[in-house]
Amino acid sequence: MPKIVDARVIVTCPGRNFVTLKIICDNGTTGVGDATLNGRELSVASYLADHVVPCLIGRDAHRIEDIWQFLYKGAYWRRGPVTMTAIAAVDMALWDIKGKIAGLPVYQLLGGAARESVMVYCHANGATIEDTIAAALEYQSQGFKAIRLQCGVPGLASTYGVSKDRYFYEPADADLPSESVWSTSKYLRVVPELFGAAREALGWDVHLLHDIHHRLTPIEAGRLGRDLEPYRPFWLEDATPAENQDAFRLIRQHTTSPLAVGEVFNSIWDAKGLIENQLIDYIRATVVHAGGITHLRRIAALADLYQIRTGCHGATDLSPVCMAAALHFDLSVPNFGIQEYMRHTDETDAVFPHSYRLENGTMHPGEAPGLGVDIDEELAAGYDYKRAFLPVNRLEDGTLWSW
Repeated sequence: MPKIVDARVIVTCPGRNFVTLKIICDNGTTGVGDATLNGRELSVASYLADHVVPCLIGRDAHRIEDIWQFLYKGAYWRRGPVTMTAIAAVDMALWDIKGKIAGLPVYQLLGGAARESVMVYCHANGATIEDTIAAALEYQSQGFKAIRLQCGVPGLASTYGVSKDRYFYEPADADLPSESVWSTSKYLRVVPELFGAAREALGWDVHLLHDIHHRLTPIEAGRLGRDLEPYRPFWLEDATPAENQDAFRLIRQHTTSPLAVGEVFNSIWDAKGLIENQLIDYIRATVVHAGGITHLRRIAALADLYQIRTGCHGATDLSPVCMAAALHFDLSVPNFGIQEYMRHTDETDAVFPHSYRLENGTMHPGEAPGLGVDIDEELAAGYDYKRAFLPVNRLEDGTLWSW
């Protein structure tokens, strides 16, 4: 058996903060896992170093399920983003090790490819509708088959999803949380205009997506979904906070626009009611925040019973390690829907050399054994951690609102 003899927690900031777990076995095999929790990175780093790594030493690295259960049930205090992100990092690293020992890419260990490649969606954004359409046309010319649309809202100084750089978006942008101002009424007026302009410019052979980012009440989300129905959105993401899962029942009563939710979910219990009551169409939970490949497969299997497809979060707060793991998962599950894609900086790609590839709007994890990604620890050491918070959001009258 490959016995775990060491594990290192590596914190690096090649343009943004990442936390990586590297597990080392007595036969020299190593595996990597992403442990990044945006804006709370050091909490997971401490959880791993202080509470998880000591429990890994001496264990059989092949016993992925047993180690997962040990870290989940053995902690007593279950679930939560810090715990589940730490478990996910261990899980990814162990699948990486198992693949390397078997000489196979991880997707082969998960049952093999269920499709030839993975459709991804990119992010088109701009200060105005015209700017967003110009960005979307550029992405369409590059072969992308699915494009998320976000634009500025007239009268608001800043809007979620609209970045200063067309290609790179990092919302965790300040040493202490910055504050932005929000108006639901102004937002609801501009989004239908955006989608109307997009259909006129892009045609009907491209999927259009939009992220509401938890900012609407259920009835407001139902109204927006109905307004967008003529433009056939692929999905409306995070229409309302999902702590109250029944809120999505009200949205369903008012629109047939597909609904996606779950990037902040960390276990199957967060999604259980939404899935069993068929209140969503896509589950957005991701490998790093939902307990790793092992647990995300359980969520996907439950969703498959109800014809709900996957649509994993894939923004740049997830390192290339997580992107690789997500692609192996995506390629193997029968109910895959779509994968979010945001390009990393050149500095990040250098720190995390990888074998996955993007071509004509689709991605593939590659054929390298394991996850097909690693961390260059020497390069990583050159980028010190920089504290960075996500923004907070207030209504125009000063009331704190969902960001």
